[in-house]
Amino acid sequence: MCVTLRPLSSFSIRMQKVFLFLFLFLFPASNVSTRTATPEKKVATSVPASQKTDGEQLFEDMQLGGVVNFLAFRQAVAGYNRIEQKSKPILTLIDFTKPSTEKRLFVFDMEQKKMLYSSVVSHGKNSGENYATSFSNEVGSYKSSLGFYLTGNTYQGRNGYSLLLDGLEKGINDRARERAIVVHGAAYANPSVCRSGRLGRSFGCPALPQALTRPIINTIKGGSVLFIYANNKEYMAKSSILPNQQSQELLTEVRDSEQPVSTHL
Repeated sequence: MCVTLRPLSSFSIRMQKVFLFLFLFLFPASNVSTRTATPEKKVATSVPASQKTDGEQLFEDMQLGGVVNFLAFRQAVAGYNRIEQKSKPILTLIDFTKPSTEKRLFVFDMEQKKMLYSSVVSHGKNSGENYATSFSNEVGSYKSSLGFYLTGNTYQGRNGYSLLLDGLEKGINDRARERAIVVHGAAYANPSVCRSGRLGRSFGCPALPQALTRPIINTIKGGSVLFIYANNKEYMAKSSILPNQQSQELLTEVRDSEQPVSTHL
């Protein structure tokens, strides 16, 4: 049997168009759902800039990821912002959670938002071997002291061009002048010494490679902030510059991720 298909009349075509229009008008696509449809999930890829702390924003602006310990940097910036005695926008961070064989001194221009120098730096001979793990404020301890300092004037001493430091935290580093804790250069702080397994050690001073001593001292002298950091519970509890609440928060975040340390302040 053969069936002959007749073309639709123009009237039928018009009616089909009207019906389709009414269907789309009454049941828009946004109201049609199926059981297999999955709602789109919005994933936040970054924290809005308005919600970031000063330290977080600066860390991104300076592109310090993979170079500087973020938690150390955040503490340094928090203290820097609270120290009213500073007279220049330079911040120096010494991170003693890093070994002496790695660069762990960093100098930042806080106005230009950039890192100016990075270098190895020595710790006190009684603070530890490759890692600085014990700290003191006592005369004759030959240990490094943690916390915040203001840089002073320069002078020529037995270690050559040197920079005076004033410790700002009572009972932690306020005997820096009495102990002659200064920034200076030393042959034992040159990177080549690291081939022995660690950098040479000082009597408690942050000693620099000789080639970097003068440029770094000239950059940070005269009232800039210097912060010596370690994952140290006792320092965090005693610090007069960092609030205890923030310090405990930082301690919780780093307790399993960094070199454990002990101290006798």
